[in-house]
Amino acid sequence: MSSYGGTPNPNEPYPQQPPQQPGPGPAWGAPAQDSFFIMNMGQEQGPVPYAQLQQLAATGALKGDTAVRSVSGGGYFPAKQVPGVFSSKDWMTAVLLSFFLGSLGVDRFYLGQIGLGVLKLVTFGACGVWSLIDFILLLLHKIDDAEGRPLA
Repeated sequence: MSSYGGTPNPNEPYPQQPPQQPGPGPAWGAPAQDSFFIMNMGQEQGPVPYAQLQQLAATGALKGDTAVRSVSGGGYFPAKQVPGVFSSKDWMTAVLLSFFLGSLGVDRFYLGQIGLGVLKLVTFGACGVWSLIDFILLLLHKIDDAEGRPLA
């Protein structure tokens, strides 16, 4: 008989675990084996493997608000909710930190680039020049987080 709810089976060395329920979707688990459909200009494209989805995000071909859905089911959701594709850091927060506190390196600390943050702090943003360049690069989405993922 089954070991949960009844008497244990002597032939089973360990009790069985109850079956696991599937997770709430790709936004909560690591979808490394999953593929996705991308909604682009009203047309569904795909399936696209997870690795290619990361590559599209890194090249700028996939934006954080682009609608995607998992092949395994479910509805559409923003691509920035797929873990590991986009940074957990917010683009607008980084831009505002760069504008107001860029000469102190707070924007680089926020992005997880501690070494550049310290260097920027010590040089006061290279007397403002480095701060201005970082602000422009952030506006153009050219700076990624410390793990190399684009900001959403």
